[in-house]
Amino acid sequence: MMNVHHLELFYYVARHGGVSAAARQIPYGIQQPAISAQILQLEDDLGVTLFRRRPFQLTKEGRTLYDFILPFFSKMDEVGRQLRGGGEDRLRIAAPEIVQREYLPELCSRMRKRVPGFHFTLTHGRQEECETLLQAQEVDLGIALLTKKAEAGLETRDFARMTLALLVKEDSGITSAEELLSRDRIDLPLITLGPAEGVSRAFQAGLRERGVDWVPSLELGGLDLVARYVSEGFGVGVSLRLPGCEQPEGVRELPLVGFPQFTVGAIWAGRLSPLAETFVEVAEGLARELFGT
Repeated sequence: MMNVHHLELFYYVARHGGVSAAARQIPYGIQQPAISAQILQLEDDLGVTLFRRRPFQLTKEGRTLYDFILPFFSKMDEVGRQLRGGGEDRLRIAAPEIVQREYLPELCSRMRKRVPGFHFTLTHGRQEECETLLQAQEVDLGIALLTKKAEAGLETRDFARMTLALLVKEDSGITSAEELLSRDRIDLPLITLGPAEGVSRAFQAGLRERGVDWVPSLELGGLDLVARYVSEGFGVGVSLRLPGCEQPEGVRELPLVGFPQFTVGAIWAGRLSPLAETFVEVAEGLARELFGT
């Protein structure tokens, strides 16, 4: 006899195209190794291989099984909403590290007050990654720095604008970004995020417009690390001005006037669900408080 829980795990794996993607979407905690082990047990029970792992592809037997269980498992959320009186309380969100760290905790706390029983899943992703997840229907909503026009079929709503800033030590003697950028030669180490990050791309674009050549010395994985390395005296950092967030003690923030700005906003595919619409409304309210928009 087939184990119903194993069938449910196979449904998520087949629907989302692999074990790792399924682990992000299953609405309860289960790790990838556990999913893989139970799928193998299901295959052993059936005596067939259900899918090829790399690249992911259902076998003939896997497609037959998926088509059979799809009508049942695909309607589980709908049935749950009906049994709860039609309400919806789970939202799948994708957001980059900076949004996750600085703004989502407060935002989700406000949502819980607005929607009793609200809970969410969270996936890391910059704008491009959010778009991929949305198009694959693996998340319901992305909250990100929107550095370019969204892909066709996706909608966006702006919350606020963010500006770039340089971070320097208080005792560096540097009082403005223009003072530093007007030097004939900048010999201070530059601390940035990686070259693929929107913050780094925008900063380098602003430098090119001014004919300034300043190559990064340190490329780090997060804006908090940039600020930390500046505070330790390792160079000048490139960051975003983040309302409601304080820089480390001894670090001065210098606005980069005339450099590209960033839009913080929501991105989604199709039509927003009532729950997602409420989430966006709460996010807009928080943005007005923090950014004065």
